[in-house]
Amino acid sequence: MLKTKRLIIIPLTYNQLVKYVKCDGTLEKEFNLNPNSRIISDELKEALENTILPNVADTTKNYLFSTLWTAISIAENSMVGDLCIVGEPNKLGEIEIGYGTYEEYQGKGYMTEIVGGIIEWAKTQASVKSIIASTLKTNLASFKVLEKNKFIKIKENQLLLNWKLEL
Repeated sequence: MLKTKRLIIIPLTYNQLVKYVKCDGTLEKEFNLNPNSRIISDELKEALENTILPNVADTTKNYLFSTLWTAISIAENSMVGDLCIVGEPNKLGEIEIGYGTYEEYQGKGYMTEIVGGIIEWAKTQASVKSIIASTLKTNLASFKVLEKNKFIKIKENQLLLNWKLEL
């Protein structure tokens, strides 16, 4: 569990991920949280079922590098967004992150804070040397999160911007 100025960031266990996927309020009840408008995109649902859940279930892997880290606003007592690390560090010590803020909490700086919290955690992991991320060129909010956390744009194509932060 991580704590920032306004948030508690929790890496979800396998059983908590199963509740997360149901999207029926059981995870929020487990954490004694207020309900919110959390929905799961088809893309995230597919990633959860095909990649995240199997990786978290694999006891040979460190689940912290595969699970969703959910962020809870202390003031709102509600989940506000999630971040996922896309697997264990590669040979270069890179980890990749993906993230999203629930609609009703967008524009409040939560994701900038969540990414900042994960950066601080990653600095304590000896195997992690850098963090990478990709954003759609059209997703201004997403790349502003990375810019505010001192990521550098390293590459781009017609659709995507690729970012990196050396730790």
